[in-house]
Amino acid sequence: MRDDDEIIALLYQRDEQVLDLLHKQYGALCFQIAYRITGNREDAEECVNDMLMSVWNSIPPNRPTHLPAYCAALVRNSALQKNEKSHRQKRGGSQSTEVIEELADILPSSESVEQRVEQNELSAALNAWVQTLSAESRHLFIQRYYMSESLQIIAARSSLTEEAVKSRLKRIRKKLKEYLRKEGLL
Repeated sequence: MRDDDEIIALLYQRDEQVLDLLHKQYGALCFQIAYRITGNREDAEECVNDMLMSVWNSIPPNRPTHLPAYCAALVRNSALQKNEKSHRQKRGGSQSTEVIEELADILPSSESVEQRVEQNELSAALNAWVQTLSAESRHLFIQRYYMSESLQIIAARSSLTEEAVKSRLKRIRKKLKEYLRKEGLL
């Protein structure tokens, strides 16, 4: 395994072999995230490929501080877009839709291209804010909103009741909303 700095350096050198390296190192994690959202192996594999292309196209100029989280965010976004396209007619039912709805009243819509700069600012602010959370809160937030885990799975992994997880996530979302207001992003 290579460390993230080496991988990023290879991306800056435009060494195409780095894509295989990225796939070996983070492909399984990204596949799991995409599969949880899409529920379809082919779609999940396509999302992993989309993530690899996005990494190639965005580094440089971007230089992520935590490469696995960067890859996870890219594959999550790809899976959410793919899921949205394939489920336009039927809303409701999927885990990702439930997760998005929980954050919908806090995060601004990302429908138009003109909001791209604002989205980047929001993404940077969100990443900075997540780092200020306690380890337990950060873990809950990431499991739910980055990994799209169900409340049942999070509860089982954290030895909390489902209601306790739901309550903590609600308080975390409230803190996020306050932070985004303070930063002028709401």
